[in-house]
Amino acid sequence: MSAETPASAAKSSGETASGKPALTEEEIATEQERQSSMRVLRKVAPYLWPDDMPWVRKRVVWALIVLVLSKVVVVATPQFYRGAVDALAEEGVSMLALGAIGLTVAYGMARLMGVGFQQLRDAIFTRVAQRALRMLALETFNHIHHLSMRYHITRKTGGLSRIIERGVKGVEFLLRFLLFSIGPLILELLLIGIILTIQFNASYMLVVAVTIAFYVWFTFAVTEWRVKLRRQMNDQDTDANQKAIDSLLNYETVKYFGAEAREAARYDKAMEGYEEAAIKTNYSLAFLNFGQAVIITCGLIAVMIMAAVGVQNGTLTVGEFVMINAYMIQITVPLNFLGTVYREIRQALVDMGQMFDLLEQPSEISDKPNAPDLNVTGGEIKLENVRFGYNPDREILKGVTLTAKPGEMIAIVGSTGSGKSTIGRLLFRFYDVQAGSLSIDGQDVRDVTQNSLHRQIGVVPQDTVLFNDTIGYNIAYGRDGATQADIEGAAKAAQIHDFIAALPEGYDTAVGERGLKLSGGEKQRVGIARTLLKDPPILLLDEATSALDSETEHEIQDALRRAGQGRTVLTIAHRLSTVAEADLIVVLEKGEVVEQGTHDDLLLKDGRYAQLWHRQQAEE
Repeated sequence: MSAETPASAAKSSGETASGKPALTEEEIATEQERQSSMRVLRKVAPYLWPDDMPWVRKRVVWALIVLVLSKVVVVATPQFYRGAVDALAEEGVSMLALGAIGLTVAYGMARLMGVGFQQLRDAIFTRVAQRALRMLALETFNHIHHLSMRYHITRKTGGLSRIIERGVKGVEFLLRFLLFSIGPLILELLLIGIILTIQFNASYMLVVAVTIAFYVWFTFAVTEWRVKLRRQMNDQDTDANQKAIDSLLNYETVKYFGAEAREAARYDKAMEGYEEAAIKTNYSLAFLNFGQAVIITCGLIAVMIMAAVGVQNGTLTVGEFVMINAYMIQITVPLNFLGTVYREIRQALVDMGQMFDLLEQPSEISDKPNAPDLNVTGGEIKLENVRFGYNPDREILKGVTLTAKPGEMIAIVGSTGSGKSTIGRLLFRFYDVQAGSLSIDGQDVRDVTQNSLHRQIGVVPQDTVLFNDTIGYNIAYGRDGATQADIEGAAKAAQIHDFIAALPEGYDTAVGERGLKLSGGEKQRVGIARTLLKDPPILLLDEATSALDSETEHEIQDALRRAGQGRTVLTIAHRLSTVAEADLIVVLEKGEVVEQGTHDDLLLKDGRYAQLWHRQQAEE
């Protein structure tokens, strides 16, 4: 028989090694959510009270002052109502009736002032809330752009946009309702409780306190349950939204395979889950509302019976009876919103927690402290024994060494999966090499700033993706502040100016989402023009013509040759005919350099390059 350790014995009895009962999964999740909520509040607080913006703090203080004034006026309003009723009930109609009229007017003015103060409070605070929303949205947007390529290829764009959208909306809701709903409600309840205790007796306060305590307990308990249902509904909503965006982004593919019904079925399946979660959420809301009504009505009846007995005994006036009723109704209105406000605050905290999780996502590729800018003097690119793999268990590049001298055109060829495009990604520093080094003019790309590195490299990818704007905008994207003459010059160099000039709207022609209104060749030329406008000393062509027909490819090759003049060009190619004129051809196979030399030298070697060349010639 094996001996049982204290730790295992504690685990088997549902206790931790310290003797305390072990937490359940639900308790652990609740504690994590509580910590997440506290983290969100700590993150948001500086936006309400920034050290470097006195005007924000002044607005917050004035908003709180106006808030207190509004609550004092609101709580005092039923006093005028009581005076008016007593004046009408106890006295005649002649002179003293004017007192009742005056008190009624005062009652109306007090109500109007209460509303006015509330609106003034919102007007003062709105700039604070909108500034916080804008700054958080900008911070999130910038952070997402600084996250690594690895993160973006593993995230779903639709789900990501939903997290940002809900998180930013949650900021405004949290700032407004946490400060101007929960706080004012507590203040109002305290003031009413003090008035009931002073003007009547503690029994009224006791009944009201018990009613409110039971009401709050019931509301929070049911809302906790509803938050879980709401989270399920949000998950289904995110899933459905992702499927919709994914399908629309791949519209052509859906059409090619006649998969409209299949896509509709996928979307409907996701919406079915959303429907079920939404139904449960609505059922639970009905239960919450009815339960709240039962509790508050019972409290209202109890207090009004006590007041009615007081009137009958002569200890209370009719006006005081009406005033107590007014206070109870005044309590009921904000309490009715308590469940909604609490649920929305909880949901806002969850949504913002997801957004702050995103903000805390570390950037895999970051600049070293005080990193200098890249200084390109000639444009020499050198890879020395570079090793890299996207996953630890699968190495893509296995000790690659090559040198591209200034002004040379270096072609990297090989079969699919040999690691050609990976070299381009490492050069642009979408990823960092895991061993060896990659340098430009003797400067390791890991030691310089990413912005300066990106400025010195122009890329023409296999599939040029354009913004849903005009042709002119897409070309001008190559250099901020480019003039129309610069744009047209780049278009001429890319041999697309005549095509654009022949269009009815010229450079103002919209290209559609992802440039779908243009052909593959036209998109590539716009991409080349954009890169030429950037005017970088290093040019990376990542299978820039492999998706084009032979005639278009020949025309674009001519444009690319012109673009490469005076620059160091790194060409990643599948079609060997496009790189036959390269100064150096490097043949990759399974992540290793197996051959390198000129086109003629490699054919004479009759090795892997010659084998690929003859096979492609035969296919063509």
